[in-house]
Amino acid sequence: MTELAAVKAALKTQAVETPSWAYGNSGTRFKVFAQAGVPRDPFEKLDDAAKVHEFTGAAPTVALHIPWDRVEDYAALAAHAEKRGVRIGAINSNTFQDDAYKLGSICHPDATVRRKAVDHLLECVDIMDATGSRDLKLWFADGTNYPGQDDIRSRQDRLAEGLAEVYERLGEGQRMLLEYKLFEPAFYTTDVPDWGTAYAHCLKLGEKAQVVVDTGHHAPGTNIEFIVATLLREGKLGGFDFNSRFYGDDDLMVGAADPFQLFRIMYEVVRGGGFTSDVAFMLDQCHNIEAKIPAIIRSVMNVQEATAKALLVDGSALAAAQGSGDVLEANAVLMDAYNTDVRPLLREVREESGLDPEPLKAYRASGWGEKVVAERVGGQQAGWGA
Repeated sequence: MTELAAVKAALKTQAVETPSWAYGNSGTRFKVFAQAGVPRDPFEKLDDAAKVHEFTGAAPTVALHIPWDRVEDYAALAAHAEKRGVRIGAINSNTFQDDAYKLGSICHPDATVRRKAVDHLLECVDIMDATGSRDLKLWFADGTNYPGQDDIRSRQDRLAEGLAEVYERLGEGQRMLLEYKLFEPAFYTTDVPDWGTAYAHCLKLGEKAQVVVDTGHHAPGTNIEFIVATLLREGKLGGFDFNSRFYGDDDLMVGAADPFQLFRIMYEVVRGGGFTSDVAFMLDQCHNIEAKIPAIIRSVMNVQEATAKALLVDGSALAAAQGSGDVLEANAVLMDAYNTDVRPLLREVREESGLDPEPLKAYRASGWGEKVVAERVGGQQAGWGA
């Protein structure tokens, strides 16, 4: 197999999980701008997600968020997904939208509240069983706003205790993915603020516990690709929540702010074997002012383009330059790959896979957007927090 053929073969295997909440209405703390044709329930979210997969060929799974995507019959939801040509992906828990969680959830000083939070996480594992999902994704808004508000060490003990109970409930082939975030909504301490904290808990829990890197959850200037390389080296990178940021956790389209950073991250993924392992590539985005399905298609394409460039890095030339201490040449090897226009290559990959080479144009020509606007009239639109 030639080098180019190997790159094409790798790209044809790439899968990017899309989030159910990205198909519903979302906004900032100031305003949610409703859009016509937005799904009214989880089944219609899957219908839209299926269109993204139909035109990209690279989005076969859809992450759910509980309780936003709660239904009476999860087996029926999974069957609906399969009928549409997709599958249920990660089950995302929600321990931040209940009045009881004002002072935390799994780390709360009150044992009754902690029990409520852990029971919800166990419910999410039940949903995994019913839908065939592999991954339980955990993000905690827990933290404190003021020095002395609570005991930092005790909160870590509570976190470890709760995680251990949920970990023991996981079945064969299931994983726990622990996400971290630097700050917000807590501003003094956050109970899982960084990759080191998440890694420490996952290491103690066992091999089924892995770290999730959300590309928007870091301090300005953080070298995310170093974190990726380290977690891959330790066998603890479970997946990504891809998005983009200009200031804080903006949840914008992946690659929008810094496509070069996305390339650098994907190079470390390729270099560390993550592209051929169980690392999950997931989007975590909210499309507040742009059309939702086209934005998600564009995001999938952005990940594909960064991956294609990463796969084109001349590993032998790079290793030779690094070994000889040729700083400029080593950098040039990376930049040559990054500056390559990979769009023609991806068009070829799509054509060879029986897809339209231009996913966005194909989607717009399909009439799906107009169809759902006409049909989805009445009822409560789905949205962030719905």
